[in-house]
Amino acid sequence: MSVVVLALMVCVFSVTTGEFVIAGILPDIAGDLAVSIPAAGLLVTAYAIGMVVGGPVLTALTSRFTRKPFIAVLMVVVVLGNIASMLAPSYAVLLVARVVSSFVVATFFANAVVIAASTAPAGKQASTVAKLALGMNLATILGAPIGTVLGHEFGWRSTFLAIAVCAAAGLVLIVWLVPTGARPEVASAVTELRVFGRREVQLAILMTAVGNAGLLVVFTYFAPLLVEVSGFASRSVAPLLLVYGVGATVGNLAGGWLSDRALMPSLVALLSLLVVSLLVLWLVSTNPAATAVMIFVVGAVGFSVVPGMQTRVMATASTAPTLAIAVNASAFQLAAAFAAWLGGRVLDSGFGLRSLSLVGAAVTVAGIAVTAASWLRDRRATQATAGSAAGL
Repeated sequence: MSVVVLALMVCVFSVTTGEFVIAGILPDIAGDLAVSIPAAGLLVTAYAIGMVVGGPVLTALTSRFTRKPFIAVLMVVVVLGNIASMLAPSYAVLLVARVVSSFVVATFFANAVVIAASTAPAGKQASTVAKLALGMNLATILGAPIGTVLGHEFGWRSTFLAIAVCAAAGLVLIVWLVPTGARPEVASAVTELRVFGRREVQLAILMTAVGNAGLLVVFTYFAPLLVEVSGFASRSVAPLLLVYGVGATVGNLAGGWLSDRALMPSLVALLSLLVVSLLVLWLVSTNPAATAVMIFVVGAVGFSVVPGMQTRVMATASTAPTLAIAVNASAFQLAAAFAAWLGGRVLDSGFGLRSLSLVGAAVTVAGIAVTAASWLRDRRATQATAGSAAGL
């Protein structure tokens, strides 16, 4: 692994931990700031909306900036946003701090991927980007559990302090190790934004958003689900997040392998398997041992679709690669925003935490429908092209 990729990976680890760790400390924040768990869940929604809005717009408007100083500035914003979260005296201030932090994350991801790929040897771009993505996996396996332990032992504010320190370390590594490079030559912001007008891109974004939303309905309320339904002690949430993260890493690697061989068929099959996994989780959620097993399975199956969905978005928006990656991150965050809102409405309606697995399965069925429709559109286009060629 090159030192450039290592520097970027540390940054990816810190910002992804900042996103995912909320699931583990949600009850702590709710109790300390005197808000309900559904209200605390809106911190996930706010973060997601910041990424959805900030990602495509900021990426398009800054696509001509020299990448190294630009991503350094973005990491400064991440550091300050987490410090503000740590010091937040009220729920409203914490909400604003989360939005400020999230606004730059998708743009950072997009530029980091392009930088990593540009430094890779010929023919090694994909594997280099995969190494960069390891930062996301490590955030799930180590960052979120460690952040949860810190939150339980020293208060949730200590979690945001740790993230700020990690992000600051990543900033130092960027300044030290990442080459400045030339100013990128790209089309205008308006030209890049036109990629959203393509039907294939629209379907790819919708596929990413809806296909991930079902899993995120459950993950957003992960901690209270495990404690109040499955009967785990609060201290068990962090180890179970680790189990989930290991499953996610295994699933991410397996999903990438499958997607390389049959992209759309594998996505339909994996989403179908996710529906089954969520239904099984609902059935066994009152049994701690069985729930622990299903946490690994759901993590693996849920993350197995991520590489294929990212590949699909980049392929359909090939004329604007940096923007395409930002769009993919925004689509995922749109799913997180919807999931947090939907989960909160379900709980407010009195259906209980256990029902979230059923709701997640139903939302994933909608993701299968979108994916199948996109696949069918591809097949029709292929058949039409073949027919035209035969006519010639």
